[in-house]
Amino acid sequence: MKETGSFIEGPILSPLLRFTIPVLLALLLQAMYGAVDLMVVGQFGQPADVSAVSTGSQVMHTVTSLVTGLAMGATVLLGQKLGAGKSEQGGQALGSAIALFTAVALALTGTMLWTASPLARLMQAPAEAFEQTVAYIRICSGGAIFIVAYNVLGAMFRGIGDSKTPLLTVTIACVVNIAGDLLLVGLFGLGVAGAALATVLAQAISVVLCLLFTKMKGLPFSFSLRDIRFHPKHTGRILRLGAPVALQDVLVSISFLAIAAIVNSLGVIASAGVGVAEKLCGFIMLAPSSFGQSLSAFVAQNIGAGRKDRAKKAMLYGMGSSLCCGVALAWLSFFHGSLLSGLFARDAAVIGAAADYLRAYAIDTLLTSILFCFIGYFNGRGNTAFVMAQGIAGAFLVRIPVSLMMSRMEPVSLFRVGLATPCSTVVQIALFLGWYALTAAQDRRHTNLI
Repeated sequence: MKETGSFIEGPILSPLLRFTIPVLLALLLQAMYGAVDLMVVGQFGQPADVSAVSTGSQVMHTVTSLVTGLAMGATVLLGQKLGAGKSEQGGQALGSAIALFTAVALALTGTMLWTASPLARLMQAPAEAFEQTVAYIRICSGGAIFIVAYNVLGAMFRGIGDSKTPLLTVTIACVVNIAGDLLLVGLFGLGVAGAALATVLAQAISVVLCLLFTKMKGLPFSFSLRDIRFHPKHTGRILRLGAPVALQDVLVSISFLAIAAIVNSLGVIASAGVGVAEKLCGFIMLAPSSFGQSLSAFVAQNIGAGRKDRAKKAMLYGMGSSLCCGVALAWLSFFHGSLLSGLFARDAAVIGAAADYLRAYAIDTLLTSILFCFIGYFNGRGNTAFVMAQGIAGAFLVRIPVSLMMSRMEPVSLFRVGLATPCSTVVQIALFLGWYALTAAQDRRHTNLI
């Protein structure tokens, strides 16, 4: 067994940053999977191909959101067990997660293969891009087992305080994906299908590498094949922690799919432009996302150890650090959107549409520096039900209605449509501030009783 990365004593900022930077780099490389697909297809294909990859990857992102949300339950459970000094229960918790997610993987694969065409229709994929969109979804769905497996392994590593191993595996897999895109799309001209195949291959390799490194490095608790079963206590806890996060992530992703469908109805140029902008936003949001994920593990260990004071300080450090990154990214997105969009498209109309939409996201880049750290903090505390509630409220009470309203205002402006996202974030931050005040008061009362 190896020792876990402990966050329950000593300085806060430096270990948080050391943990977050590999998470950020790993997320960056994961984002490269779909980005490289879009970039290579954008250079060698037509606007219809770009639209197909962007729409198809948005659908697959929703699937991934479901998996990562559920996996958060495993991260928090492992972190709290190790923080409380109950590492002997780690093997059972991990075994329960593997059993649970194997069932999830099989269900997702069958469902996605069966519903690929209806999903493309629901997304209002433009007629000239419809068949390519269906092909992309079906090929990527065939590799759903690898999406699930990688996220379970990533959840395990984050829970035990190891963010470097996932970074190493995803680095190698990203190189494979880039090579596969250039070979299958650029050289052999397989287009959308080649991009999807390259992505599945890269995900498979990342899973194999994670398993190899786990065997080589060991775990901070005993684990054997006998542990892989549904332990009722741990399986229930993973679901109670992860299901609200998964539901929130899926519904939030659906809200973005709804926006994509709204934009798709405006034509192939708008569809491709927003697809490019969303892909760029995936990179722009990596800094706040990485701090949010890291805080979940950091806070979980400290909550398990009864160190609520350290958990709160970590959240504030995370917000400050994330905001520093957000200022630079917001400036780049608002004033140089055309330059960034040109990395993924060569059609001038598509580049202009993407840059217009991206200016709205520049505003959200500043706001999510606060929002995502709140999400990480409360996930780590185990308050996943409230995290779910605020996410759903922002998505369905603000983001979708505002984007629909803006899409009907003449002349149509993608900037105004994009403003729906920062409007939602403002409401969500307000909800979190209220919840934080409530939980802080409860913590004080609990301390006084002790």
